Amino acid sequence: MANTYTQIYIQIVFAVKGRQHLIPKENREELHKFISGIVSNRGQKLFSIFAMPDHVHILVSLSPSISISDLVRDIKAGSSKFINDKNWINGKFSWQEGYGAFSYSKSSVDAVVKYILNQEEHHKNKSFKEEYLDFLNKFEIEYDSKYLFDWIE
Repeated sequence: MANTYTQIYIQIVFAVKGRQHLIPKENREELHKFISGIVSNRGQKLFSIFAMPDHVHILVSLSPSISISDLVRDIKAGSSKFINDKNWINGKFSWQEGYGAFSYSKSSVDAVVKYILNQEEHHKNKSFKEEYLDFLNKFEIEYDSKYLFDWIE
């Protein structure tokens, strides 16, 4: 019987509800480890993760046994519960609806990992809104701005 062989690299980007700065820097590593566990438990490989105070970038190698939307649902639901159980914020934490998912070739993986790990420096010069719109334009994704994230100007 033949096996299935794939090579699918996806960068996933999603934001905190209301784009509030609710992910404390001192809790970032703990959140990274928790999300890494979700990805691993779903049988996927995590290459890179970085949580800014208001959004997260993740690069995964995705097998065809799971849909991107199912993986993102599990990451967002599990990490929201984790943050709420840890009482990192006053009130209820949640992620905004939706996400971005962008595919890459094997030859781009190292550059994407470096990009994700360099988020703090990157966002000194560019807002999350500018970054996200750049992704949509670079990947030639048609969108209606009324259905994008709720932006804080």
